[in-house]
Amino acid sequence: MDHEIQKETIILASASPRRHEFFRLLGLPFEVIPSPIEEILNESLEPRMATEELAVQKVNSVRELCRDRDTWIVGADTIVLLDGIVYGKPQDREDARRMLSKLQDKTHEVITAIALFCGRTGSLDCRSVVSRVNFAPMSPDEIEWYLDTGEWEGAAGSYQIQKLASCFITSIQGSFSSIVGLPLREIYVMLRDNNYPFKGS
Repeated sequence: MDHEIQKETIILASASPRRHEFFRLLGLPFEVIPSPIEEILNESLEPRMATEELAVQKVNSVRELCRDRDTWIVGADTIVLLDGIVYGKPQDREDARRMLSKLQDKTHEVITAIALFCGRTGSLDCRSVVSRVNFAPMSPDEIEWYLDTGEWEGAAGSYQIQKLASCFITSIQGSFSSIVGLPLREIYVMLRDNNYPFKGS
């Protein structure tokens, strides 16, 4: 039985605690092997395609590390897009301040791409979800208050919608879980479509 469970364990190519939490919520057995690649978007592609490409690169890099294993691998990437400009993870507090100053009082897009590899069949599936987030106006003092929380660290666009940033979100369109970092509906459908045995082997 242990051997069968191990075969169906999903490798998550991400160090994101938020994505780990979603896998726990789904009740899926998973192992974390973060992708070693540097996260650089291909600027020659439009943002959605570039995000999908990066998710696939994350999966392929972990495939190289696990070549002797018949396993499932999931990789994901999330970007924030405003007026054609991509806002990734901030380098420091000043960079986070710059991003929040741009995002406040505007509506931006959040794109999350998911790549799924099935070792049993050798198939690779990649899909993406686009959602829209509307920020309320933020005063300089409110931006500094939010920066003091530290939530901006490691977060695309310098905010985490599931935490205190929700104080400044007036509306969203699309998938809340995708904005957080992993669209639950899409990952479930992808696994189902690729014959993942949710009830075990």
